[in-house]
Amino acid sequence: MVLAVVALAVLLLLALVHRWLWARLVRDTTRPGGPARTAGTVLAFALPLLALAALVAGHAGAPFWLQRAVAWPGFMWLAVLLYLTMAMLVAEPVRRLWLRRTAAPEPAPVPVPAAAPAPAAAPAGPEPQPAAPVPSEPGRADGPAAAGPTRRRFVARTVGGTAAAAALGTVGLGTYGVLRGPRVKRVQVPLARLPRAAHGFRIAVVSDVHLGPILGRAHTARIVETVNRTQPDLIAIVGDLVDGSVHDLGPAAEPLRGLRARHGSFFVTGNHEYFSGAQQWIDHVRELGLQPLENARRALPYFDLAGVNDVQGRSEGHGPDFQAALGDRDRTRTAVLLAHQPIVIHDAVRHGVDLQLSGHTHGGQLWPGNYIAELANPTVAGLERYGDTQLYVSRGAGAWGPPVRVGAPSDITVVELASYQA
Repeated sequence: MVLAVVALAVLLLLALVHRWLWARLVRDTTRPGGPARTAGTVLAFALPLLALAALVAGHAGAPFWLQRAVAWPGFMWLAVLLYLTMAMLVAEPVRRLWLRRTAAPEPAPVPVPAAAPAPAAAPAGPEPQPAAPVPSEPGRADGPAAAGPTRRRFVARTVGGTAAAAALGTVGLGTYGVLRGPRVKRVQVPLARLPRAAHGFRIAVVSDVHLGPILGRAHTARIVETVNRTQPDLIAIVGDLVDGSVHDLGPAAEPLRGLRARHGSFFVTGNHEYFSGAQQWIDHVRELGLQPLENARRALPYFDLAGVNDVQGRSEGHGPDFQAALGDRDRTRTAVLLAHQPIVIHDAVRHGVDLQLSGHTHGGQLWPGNYIAELANPTVAGLERYGDTQLYVSRGAGAWGPPVRVGAPSDITVVELASYQA
């Protein structure tokens, strides 16, 4: 019931926002009945419907070709809508001030002359007819009062055009940043119990790839090439690899077979795996050469590597089990934990984990989303310490929804472990 009320409130808000944007960007900038107004009005209805279709197509079981058809325009409009609304909110007081300062002054009253004596009677003759008025040009308004609509339209076009250009430019740059592929970020993490022999051990952290109707095989290939170029000792994929079924996205994930690391590639589930059929993906990534860690631990030569299922798995009875993954381990050894969501950091602290590697937040993905992400996550991006445990959160290598990032560039992080004894 609560979710239904929230959903209705969100839909109502979106309807009001679209109505306001239509008024400012279509009604105020175009002539009534013209083709520009007709086209703008059609888009004002079509774009939000495409966005809604993009959001629900996958969950509704729509064919993958249809998901792809609505994903690009629908998701991209959501990104443009965010920044267009922000730009227009900033522009609104400018528009009002401009109109106020350029308002045409009221015409001065014309004095009425005093009544003159009646003229002498003219000779009888035909009564003179008044001159016929000269018709105005079609579509042209005359007089000082008629200049108002033209001025208002000019102001609306200037302000609206500037806001639209700013929004489209922001989204365009953010899209380029995603489609070119993630950049490599390097972080050194000193660990007190790490042996000297493990000093410089490199873990390539990949999170939140979000393969789906937009990001596909080419994006996976870029990620694999980038990871292999760093020559890591170990590769950790920490959840949200996919947004869809193995049937639809198996070919997109195929390049993962090419990942290379001396100590192997490991995988833990994210919340989106449980929206996409977690078990089928666990089985499939194993076929691709990755080693799933389902509440499990591997003893590597220098430290223990553990992984827990995502908290979303609780809905299927397969949530995180820290006791199974870490309960009986030798606490004199360093422990590195793979867990999709940063919120499990307090469980990691209680179980003596030295370093937790996570994703999930996307760093906010679309500014100012980082402020919202801070409300739900202890760390949004980067390295922070919680007691004796350190937490590193990657911004992710892909994007959910719109393939756009603003203020939160995608990354593949190479975490280099450092020993105090070195």
